[in-house]
Amino acid sequence: MSLTGENEQGLRKIIDLTRLAGIFILLLNFYYYCYRAFEIWGITSLITDRLLSNIVKTGLFNSQINSRVLAVGLLGISLIGAQGKKEEKVQKKAIFFYICTGLILLVITPAFLRLDYTIQTVAIVYMSSSSLAFLLLLTGGNLLSRLIRVNLSKDVFNELNETFPQEERLLVNEYSINLKAQYNLKGKYRNSWINIINPFRGLLVIGSPGAGKSWFVIQHVIKQHIEKGFSMFVYDFKYDDLTRIVYNWLLKNLNKYPVKPSFYVINFDNLSVSHRCNPLNPAAMNDITDATESARTILLGLNREWINKQGDFFVESPINFVTAVIWFLKSYEEGKYCTLPHVIELMQVEYDQLFPVLNTQPEIEVLINPFITAYQNDAMEQLEGQVASAKIGMARLSSPQLYWVLSGNDFTLDINNPAAPKIVCVGNNPEKQQIYGAVLSLYISRLVRQVNKKGMLKSSLIFDEFPTIYFNNIDSLIATARSNKVATTLAMQDFSQLKKDYGKEQADVIVSITGNIISGQVMGETSKLLSERFGKIMQDRQSMSINRTDTSISHSRQLDNAIPASKIATLSSGEFVGLVADNPDEKIKLKMFHSAIINDTGKLNAETKNFKEIPQVCSVTKQQVIDNFYQVKLDIKKIIADEVAKLKAKQDSDSDA
Repeated sequence: MSLTGENEQGLRKIIDLTRLAGIFILLLNFYYYCYRAFEIWGITSLITDRLLSNIVKTGLFNSQINSRVLAVGLLGISLIGAQGKKEEKVQKKAIFFYICTGLILLVITPAFLRLDYTIQTVAIVYMSSSSLAFLLLLTGGNLLSRLIRVNLSKDVFNELNETFPQEERLLVNEYSINLKAQYNLKGKYRNSWINIINPFRGLLVIGSPGAGKSWFVIQHVIKQHIEKGFSMFVYDFKYDDLTRIVYNWLLKNLNKYPVKPSFYVINFDNLSVSHRCNPLNPAAMNDITDATESARTILLGLNREWINKQGDFFVESPINFVTAVIWFLKSYEEGKYCTLPHVIELMQVEYDQLFPVLNTQPEIEVLINPFITAYQNDAMEQLEGQVASAKIGMARLSSPQLYWVLSGNDFTLDINNPAAPKIVCVGNNPEKQQIYGAVLSLYISRLVRQVNKKGMLKSSLIFDEFPTIYFNNIDSLIATARSNKVATTLAMQDFSQLKKDYGKEQADVIVSITGNIISGQVMGETSKLLSERFGKIMQDRQSMSINRTDTSISHSRQLDNAIPASKIATLSSGEFVGLVADNPDEKIKLKMFHSAIINDTGKLNAETKNFKEIPQVCSVTKQQVIDNFYQVKLDIKKIIADEVAKLKAKQDSDSDA
């Protein structure tokens, strides 16, 4: 209830009267104990003496303490009701100094009465010190009334207010990934666990360079899935960072697999450690749609700008052309020459020989008919627009090293085959990522087609720096592979990379359907998107208003972002935020986390030092690689020569008839 002006005025009168009473008691103290000095000065009177004698009878001056305590007590009562103007500059140290100094003087001044000086000097010293003590107490009390006695939060960055409870239970199942962590809850650090109990709903690992994606997350995904008997495919962007972890951890955990898995490596730079694998293995291509998917993957991997132009005439035409070439080789002599190097070389054949040869396969007549029509009508500009873009792009893959790896058959891509499980690592090179990335995209596309089937082993697909490859329909894999026990882990630096290389629509779908997210430091639109996805929590708010006589404080609670974008942008290395998904029979109430993942650095470094190098597969000479390169060219020349000869023979027989 607010005070009226009349009540406030009355309160002031009471305060003034109480303070005057304190001063009056102090003056009586001076008059009583310094009476002889007042006599010498001639300022005594019969009235004051008679008044003093009556007061003495009350016992007020039986001790020095009584009158002084009463005077200070009345002063204190007057200060309780004081309402000075609040000032932010008033410091507690100054108040403490005034009050303590005043109390000390008040205690020691009675001793001044015993000084060995003249009566007048002693009286002046006593009264001056007592008055100074009273004034110091009065000043300290007034400053105390002006002090803003509100303990507002000193949390400048609102860190404590944005903390929230997190999952502290360790939830383990036969598929889970469990990361030990530590989080802050209202200033107290507590141990927690990041429990990814359903990795089949997809795991997105995001973080700028140096955020700790591989060290704190990816290596644990690899190790724990190998320990639980997963077949595995790893895309190692900076070969052999992840491959060494996979190989050495597999050696330690071979006993965890009912059937011992085989370990394979694809590497185009060091052929001695690389196995050979044909991604266009005819045995795994059931119909022409497989050829179409392969053609689309390789061409879009080589020409990323085509991703947002799918459906255009000059994008679909090269895809149809490459599809026809692939399916022709698949059908020719039961797929004996169905490899990507043979496809590249066959595409370079002159049109007047190539089109008649391709036209011998009825299944691809519809695909090559537009090219033949354009050639017969001498529409060379149109034909070059349809075909040359594919030929130029594919020609960039004409390399003896690539031909060597792509034309062999050391293993097949059905990594989760129960009878022959596999651990496959493919390595890229940041300096050649566009060329190698397109070929590796083809491997991945063909592998996923074979992995995403019912009745197979549980498998883990791990992609480091995912935007450096083109994986068509990755959203379909995440959406449908859950029932087939395929766990997909995608690591990237920022969502903007995904939008740049995959297009905004597909990038948004990938981000939206992924059930588990672990994010280190990211900025811009990515941090804003994540902050919105994490939602809001109830937070305390305080506000203060200062006027002449009072300070008003308001407390409120309101919903605000649990993890603001600014906080995501300032995460330290090893500090992560995110969300996890649960299962119907394994509910997780606290799905959101903001914690620092705890690594046993000493143990991990010791393990790394003891890692064995990737073993050599075979000793490959440069001459073998060159011979294989020219053999592919000779194979294509032989095919063309044989088919042209057959066509001429048929033409001659028709003309004779």
